[in-house]
Amino acid sequence: MRAGPGRRLLRWLGGTALALAVLAGLGAWQAQRIYRAPGPLAAPAQLVIPRGGADRIAALLAEAGVIRDPRAFLAAAWWSQAAGPLRAAEFAFPPGASLAEVLDILRTARPVQRRLTIPEGLTARQILALVEAAEGLAGPVALPAEGSILPQTYAYQWGDDRVTLLRRAEVAMTAALTEAWAERAEGLPLASPREALILASIVERETAVAAERPRIAAVFLNRLKRNMPLQSDPTVAYAAAEGGVLERRLSRADLELDSPFNTYRNRGLPPAPIAAPGLASLRAVLRPAESDELYFVADGSGGHAFARTLEEHNRNVARWREVERKRAENPQPVAR
Repeated sequence: MRAGPGRRLLRWLGGTALALAVLAGLGAWQAQRIYRAPGPLAAPAQLVIPRGGADRIAALLAEAGVIRDPRAFLAAAWWSQAAGPLRAAEFAFPPGASLAEVLDILRTARPVQRRLTIPEGLTARQILALVEAAEGLAGPVALPAEGSILPQTYAYQWGDDRVTLLRRAEVAMTAALTEAWAERAEGLPLASPREALILASIVERETAVAAERPRIAAVFLNRLKRNMPLQSDPTVAYAAAEGGVLERRLSRADLELDSPFNTYRNRGLPPAPIAAPGLASLRAVLRPAESDELYFVADGSGGHAFARTLEEHNRNVARWREVERKRAENPQPVAR
């Protein structure tokens, strides 16, 4: 009887032990090929990996198109388990990521860094709404104290606590205010960092022109020195909106509001900030421009016209009212 193919292979390989070794090597080679082969992902993807074990992760990765076969993923995860556990977080996966790359990402990669930007000049209510709407943050959070949050961009990861993020923003404001106060100019009519924070919030709401902030701060500081009312429209708007944002123009009745935030009726600073000032406004208040100006009014170009005397200021006001009159007569078409 002639020997079959299997017997001929065994004889050619020199025995059963050597045959098994070669066949095992072929299996290992195939496993390595699958392990290193490019995956099916066509475009970069971010995926939140939940807790719950390798089976759940494998199903999620397959559903998202990151891997082809959950069974191959589970086998590879078991085979490479000495490299470390699979983590629950949000990860970014590149196109064509192999099983080896996917597992390395799950074990060692830095989770996706999300960012939340808190703009300058927002009220506490606006900041709360922004934080509550931020995707990926978790947990309830209370309304922060007005002016306690430093406007800037904060990095966070999926699942981070909202309270923790706001606490970071409060610590950042405390540090920024402490540093700015330590570098303040001499002779300012401000008794504490708290007073500087209040005035900075007013400056923040008065202008969006960065170059104007030190000059506007100087006007208010000059008025404080002379015991003149600040007469700041944003403080009245804050009072009229009861701590919110006024969605209409100020009226004459608003200027008569009986509120400690009405700086037309009350001299000195209001009792609390009216918004969250940024670093530039804090520094402007504590290192103001050298100026003896006491007045400013909008100039129609997005900035302000400044004056030292009431007569000069009244002329600037008249020019501003003429600008408003012409705008009312010739409204700009709404872009569509």
